[in-house]
Amino acid sequence: MPVDRRPLAIFLMGPTASGKTALACALSECFSLGLISVDSALVYRGLDIGTAKPDAATLARYPHELIDIRDPAEPYSAADFSVDAQAAMQRVRTAGKVPLLVGGTGLYFRALQRGLSSLPQADAEVRARLIEEAAVMGWGGMHQRLAELDPLAAKRIKPNDTQRIQRALEVIALTGQPLSVQQQGGRGWSFPWRVLKLALLPEDRAPLHARIARRFDAMLQHGLLDEVRALRQRGDLQLDLPAIRAVGYRQTWEYLDGLYHAAEWRDKSIFATRQLAKRQITWLRSELDARTLDPEKNDLLDHASGVISLFLG
Repeated sequence: MPVDRRPLAIFLMGPTASGKTALACALSECFSLGLISVDSALVYRGLDIGTAKPDAATLARYPHELIDIRDPAEPYSAADFSVDAQAAMQRVRTAGKVPLLVGGTGLYFRALQRGLSSLPQADAEVRARLIEEAAVMGWGGMHQRLAELDPLAAKRIKPNDTQRIQRALEVIALTGQPLSVQQQGGRGWSFPWRVLKLALLPEDRAPLHARIARRFDAMLQHGLLDEVRALRQRGDLQLDLPAIRAVGYRQTWEYLDGLYHAAEWRDKSIFATRQLAKRQITWLRSELDARTLDPEKNDLLDHASGVISLFLG
């Protein structure tokens, strides 16, 4: 049997508020690791409180690559992440350490390890036609059309997610193939690292849900509302940007638009975060080659350290 001589890397994955960052920092005390963030919101500068971004003291002691690398006005894609993460992993290896990629953005992990399909560029004419059709039949009707053409994509995309509905229908119009088929991964891509996957999966979600609520209340106390006000005052940020659509930011932005009263804003934000955690858990369960760890167990660090010790040899 041939020996796998690829360099080693560790993926530490888990739902929001499951304690990934704390565990990653603790593990870096035990092993020679270089931490790399895998989070679609932490890439943005100025989104600190609502993303539970590690504070300056934590980042000084436990540096993370790929945090604060984009302005909120600049979109950042899975393809961008794949390029940046591969470069960061090489930097960590050059420094004589093992990359530990920590976060909850499943699409980023998947794009990095499996590659991305070559989706067509946006087509202004097709998009204009789809917008005209949506004006007539509504985005609910457009979502129903997507369900007929690409049931898998329609199941993932919510009926009110107009941007993703439009993109999915655009891809079908341009290629004749469902988006879900084309997102299966890049053909011929071979990931040049041997990976240990660790997934934080709680057996009981009740503690996770309680922690999500406590964390949001702490965000309010630490100035989430002022943080979003400052983003709005820039004048160049809108709700349709990926950064502002991040969980917690979207609800706070809408609250400042007067769409909710304070209690409703809190409830919607916590509910949206729980829904995010649910989606992340569903994705993690599809990662059949991951070693699962219960974040609620007292021996979490010992368990994770034992698995990593065996992996590193």
